[in-house]
Amino acid sequence: MRSPIKRFPVPDEFVSWSVEYPNYKPIFYESDVLSGKSWADPKIEDEFFFPKWNELDGKVNRVSHSGEYKIVENRPQNPCGRTGIVGRGLLGRWGPNHAADPIVTRWKRDTSGKKLTDEKTGLNILQMVAIQRIDSKEWAIPGGMVDPGEKVSETVKREFMEEALSTTVDLSERLTQFFNSGIEVYSGYVDDPRNTDNAWMETVAFNFHDETGAVVGDINLCAGDDAGKVKWMDLNSSVHLYASHKNIVEIVVNRLKAFW
Repeated sequence: MRSPIKRFPVPDEFVSWSVEYPNYKPIFYESDVLSGKSWADPKIEDEFFFPKWNELDGKVNRVSHSGEYKIVENRPQNPCGRTGIVGRGLLGRWGPNHAADPIVTRWKRDTSGKKLTDEKTGLNILQMVAIQRIDSKEWAIPGGMVDPGEKVSETVKREFMEEALSTTVDLSERLTQFFNSGIEVYSGYVDDPRNTDNAWMETVAFNFHDETGAVVGDINLCAGDDAGKVKWMDLNSSVHLYASHKNIVEIVVNRLKAFW
């Protein structure tokens, strides 16, 4: 879902809060879809809303990977600067909204099982399970939001199965060990089109690499309710992915010394 609200212009030189921007008059926006949802905070002025900023607030994690964020006029301030919108926009939580991204990879192979390489560099070609978002039609990592009290390791497995393996076949036992062997490749703020001055996306991304292609490499992918399409995508520098997903995927490619 994209916000219909036009952001107040923020030139690059005025993004940082340390730079004065006296003409800055951002638009306030909060989507009606947030009202009454269990996964969303109340309005900031709600008389029964007493959030514990920068700490674990019950089961809701309000700690940022970027460190302690400021509270300005009773609202958390985006640690990466101005965005042109105040309020929560389309995001459920004030402050950090935590996601988890499973980057599931395998080597591209021919029909005989031989790894395929790039003709110029000789490097092996890496593939990733990618889903097409319903809202923007962009291809993305099949990740999602971390539920309150949920371990990130459980989120990545759940999101992958919900978005890429919508099937009646019970694969949980087969995948449990695979998803217990992931390597964390990134944790922190992500440049997401939903970010506002008071609410922003953060993620922990894990790489789950199927070296032989025998664990998930031969599973029939099927798009779940939250995905339009799903496929094994060849990774290279020309791919276009949602938000800052390409930057995170490039970390995986470099780690595995694959073609980019």
